[in-house]
Amino acid sequence: MATIRNLLFLAQLRSEASSHIIRYRNGKVRQSGRGLVFWFRPETASIAEVPMDDREMTLFVKGRSQDFQTVSVQGSVGWHVVDPVLLAERVDFTISPYSGKPQGEPVPSIEARITGIANQAVLQYLGTAPVRALLDAGPGPLRAQLEAALAADPALAEIGVAAVSVRLTNLAPSSELERALQTPTFEALQQKADEATFERRALAVEKERAIAENELATRIELARREKLLIAEETDNARNRATGAAEAQQVEAKAEADRIRLVEGAKAEAEQAHIAVYRDLPPAVLFGLAAQQLAGKLDTIEHVNITPDLLAAVMGEFRKSPVVVAG
Repeated sequence: MATIRNLLFLAQLRSEASSHIIRYRNGKVRQSGRGLVFWFRPETASIAEVPMDDREMTLFVKGRSQDFQTVSVQGSVGWHVVDPVLLAERVDFTISPYSGKPQGEPVPSIEARITGIANQAVLQYLGTAPVRALLDAGPGPLRAQLEAALAADPALAEIGVAAVSVRLTNLAPSSELERALQTPTFEALQQKADEATFERRALAVEKERAIAENELATRIELARREKLLIAEETDNARNRATGAAEAQQVEAKAEADRIRLVEGAKAEAEQAHIAVYRDLPPAVLFGLAAQQLAGKLDTIEHVNITPDLLAAVMGEFRKSPVVVAG
């Protein structure tokens, strides 16, 4: 905004480089330019200050699609002044010559004109397709159509204003319709999530089953090996018992053979001994027996010989022939 300093009957205006100042006197342009500084008489001057910087306005349009569904469009439109002299002639940008404040509201009137052009273009676009097609296409086609409409409309060119940018931040249906449109997607995503959960659970069950089968197979294998080990130990024990029994049999047989040989030899010796004494007379046998008995007795204190025993012995001596050793 321009700064005005008053000094008695004169005033000094100092403007910024972003403002175009136009000073009129008696209906004619006396000075025009950006960033001007000059002295003037307030009672005879009319001054207009046109902003030359880029401006941006908010755009919000709510319309209906071809299938009568409400669609909201949000964004912004950037504009700037192309011809400040022409704009000052068509729109009141007059400022107070004493304070420098605007006398009217020129900027909102320009933005109202831009809003009308943009609303008409948006409504036309929304009515050409159903809501699903509009949402699938996105804001790109609408932005292109809106830029073309603002550039081609003579209502802006005839006042020296041009739109420089169009930005659309949202193209959305009503909240109820949006939830209805999102439901199939949500259900599909939920179904995929459920399938993924089911697959994870099935995989976990399969792994648990594989682990259980592996454990069972391991236990079966251990039992089989234990059975083989028991059978092997049983066979070894049986073999040891059989070997011990056979050894005992061999030892018993050897011992029996030894006893048989010894006893046989004893028996043969006894038979030979008996055969020697078998042909001897009883008196000799008696004498030998007495001799053998006397050899085994250490002391004989007394011997009782009865008459009958002596008569029998003498009778045997008389019967037996006398052998004289030569």
